Amino acid sequence: MFLNLQTERLILRPFKLEDAPRVQELAGDKEVAKTTLGIPHPYPIEAAENWIKNHPQLIKNGDVYPLAIVLRDNSLVVGTMTLRVDKQHNKGELAYWVGKNYWGNGYATEAARAIMNFGFEELILNRIWATALSKNPASIKVMKKVGMEIEGTLKQPILQAEVYEDVEVYGVIKSDYRY
Repeated sequence: MFLNLQTERLILRPFKLEDAPRVQELAGDKEVAKTTLGIPHPYPIEAAENWIKNHPQLIKNGDVYPLAIVLRDNSLVVGTMTLRVDKQHNKGELAYWVGKNYWGNGYATEAARAIMNFGFEELILNRIWATALSKNPASIKVMKKVGMEIEGTLKQPILQAEVYEDVEVYGVIKSDYRY
């Protein structure tokens, strides 16, 4: 499947192995790692390479769509927007991060809308949901801006840097989603 989602300012495309140094640079920032559920710190180049090497098969199988968020004007990778598909229950989980130098520009919101449209329209999903650490208001703001509603707070399911963290769960079903 050729996958290339475009918005006004962004292109969402599969990662290429040559993106690994950029991924390592962005995800390796301690501030990015502490706002996410799955990025270790430090984040070595081998981790970025191994992560990217798994993508083609995941996309081919229709299980996970990890896409690079790329600025249209200069082709610079600034983050990732991923949709993890649960085929049995016809739903998808949104996961994302954006490099610290690009925070506050609306890139995550713009990319989330594009991949949610893909999920609802192309994959015919019934539900898309996402989680964010309760201490990450910027990520929660993205979920709200794309039409997700709070479904609950998970109390301390994540141990990060020796601290148990709460997680907010947001979601939307197709019939309630406004493109």
